[in-house]
This record gives sequence, structure tokens and C-alpha cells, in this order.
Amino acid sequence: MSFAPFDWIDAEARRRAAAGLVRTLRPRDAEPELLDLASNDYLGLTRHPEVTAAAAAAAHRWGAGATGSRLVTGSTALHAELERELAAFCGFEAALVLSSGYAANLAALTALSGRDSLIVSDAGNHASIVDGCRLSRAETAVAPHADPDAVAKAFGAHDGRALAVTDSVFSVDGDAAPLPALAEVCRSANAALLVDDAHGLGVLGNGGRGALAAAGLAGSDGVVATLTLSKSLGSQGGAVLGPARVIDHLVNTARTFIFDTGLAPAAVGGALGALGVLRREPERAGRARDVATALYTRLTAAGLEAVRPDAAVVSVRAPSADAAVRWAADCRTAGMAVGCFRPPSVPDGISRLRLTARADLTEEQITTAVATIAATAPRQADADVS
Repeated sequence: MSFAPFDWIDAEARRRAAAGLVRTLRPRDAEPELLDLASNDYLGLTRHPEVTAAAAAAAHRWGAGATGSRLVTGSTALHAELERELAAFCGFEAALVLSSGYAANLAALTALSGRDSLIVSDAGNHASIVDGCRLSRAETAVAPHADPDAVAKAFGAHDGRALAVTDSVFSVDGDAAPLPALAEVCRSANAALLVDDAHGLGVLGNGGRGALAAAGLAGSDGVVATLTLSKSLGSQGGAVLGPARVIDHLVNTARTFIFDTGLAPAAVGGALGALGVLRREPERAGRARDVATALYTRLTAAGLEAVRPDAAVVSVRAPSADAAVRWAADCRTAGMAVGCFRPPSVPDGISRLRLTARADLTEEQITTAVATIAATAPRQADADVS
């Protein structure tokens, strides 16, 4: 008797191929050969000599790994220093560092909700938020994108503990959430507000202190932030920031903190090094926004359909999933890496090229990028529905 429990995978692979949704790992070289508009290195700090030196020094002193969970042997003095520095920089009382931004969202959502509570989640939120809502065992209401009135309506239909969660800057189109209005809705409902500031830290706010600082909400009693160290700070890992009692609650209850190995010392050191550079060079935040605006302005002038950026993400609409894949491949052939977002990564089903503006892009590189994207754009004949 034949035994083939994974034959169903072949059918799934054929379905993905037919829909133009096959994903492929593409290892890159240590020295980049392509003009990079695909990574999340918004401030150009991943290869900054101070950042890499700080990462190397941390590895030499503390070892290659954290050696255990944070509650056993995985907490070092370096972790505590990073938590103090993040909280002070972003304007919060306390912070907790985890192994990734994904783990940070799962930790915050599962620890701050539960079976008797309600989570109201924006329809455009990142997959890590979606998964956190699923794992929380809370009732979850998905609100239309960037609609505080819908959030208020959902709160009004619930009697008990409640939480609204949103990205600060949405990773697909680069638009910003209406944080002041959402905060007011939460205050009126005695609900908490959780904001994933992965794409706001380093780009928005005074000197890159983030979207919550820009909105005057950093440090508010009912507000908690999550963020990643792998974008503007050029390192690895994630963090939750908020009132000290919230952080203490996560230490005692958040499973993705308690049962996960602590963040490697090199990543902690690198993030601390990047924070030091950002404190000394706060103009990097404004430069990233200026580059994003320049890309948007020139792409739309070239006749392409782009979304006006609120931070450092520039989204350019493609006519179909297949066309988006070919467009990104043609850009790569022409010497430039761009992001390619297709279903199910896009909540509206519309495929896109996703460009990330970097503070270290030169005027010549911006001009080259726009010319490459325009020259490789799909023909009108490809404009079938995505």
C-alpha cells in the first residue's frame, strides 16, 4: 500500500502557480549588487560602521547567543540597557525586548486580552496582528480601514474589557492611521489602544521617535506600542513599550516572551548602536520622508498610479499578480530590487510594487529608480483585474 500523506501539497503548489502566487527564496550576496528599494533599512543603518561595530563588540563580550529564555539566562545587562534607551527615546515608561516584532505583537495581544474581552482590529493590519488576535481567544471585530467611527461602534456593542489595535503606518500602501481620533475613541470607551509602530519608528516624530510621539500619545496611560528593531534600527528583534505595570504583566504572562530564547546579544548591541546614531543625526528621519515624497511625485508624474506616502513606504499599483511579478523581475534585471506584494499579503486583493525610501539614497539613485520603474512598467494590455 502506498503511503503519501503529502500529495495534497502538489495540488496546492499547482494552484499557487496557476494564480501567479509562487514565492521563491533568493539569497543575496554580502555585497549588494542591486539598487535596494526592497528592504526596510529606512535610515541606511544596517551597514553603518558604528552599528556593525556595536553588534560585533556585543557578540565578543556576551557570546553568539542569549543562551536561554529571558527569565532564565537570556537577560543581560545589555538587554536592560536597550529597554531603558528605547523607552526613553520613544517617550514611554518601560519597554520589553523580544526576539522579533512578530513575537512582540503576539505577546501584547495575547497578554492584554482574553476570552472575556474584545479586540477591534483594522482591516489593513499586519499578519502578526491578525495572528495575535487569533491566538488571543478574544472576540475580534475587524473594522474597515482607518475608520475610528467603526471602532467606536464595535466598542458600543461590547460590555467588558476592550482593545483597539492598528499599525501606525500600514506596510502595504504606506498610509498612516488616524491615531489621535482612535485614541479619543478608546478614551471614551475606557479601552486600550495598541499601536504597531514598526514603520513609524525612525521615520516619524521629532528625530524619528515614532508615530505615537508625533501624535502626542507616547506615554499615555491607555496606550501601548510595539515595534521592530529590524527596520529603521537596522538590527533584529522587537519590543513592547508602555506603562511599567503593562510591561510587568507581559513578563509574567506573555508566552512568546516567557518561552522564547532571548534576543542575541549582537542584535541588542546593533540596535543600541543605531539608536546612538539616530540621536546624533536626527535629520535622517526627515530625509527618509523626503526621499519617499520625491519617489511618489516623480512616479505619478510619469503616469504611474502610486499612493501618497505618509512615511517611507511608496506603493505603486500593478494591473495583476502576474504583472507585478514580471515588473519586479524586470526591475531586478535592470539592476534594482523592489518589493512585490500580491494576495494574500494585500488586504484589498490589488497587487503592488512596494518601494522603501532610504535616508541614504542619493539624488542620482532616486532618478535611476524612477526611470527603471517607469521603463519596466506593464503595458496597458496587461491591465486585467488582480
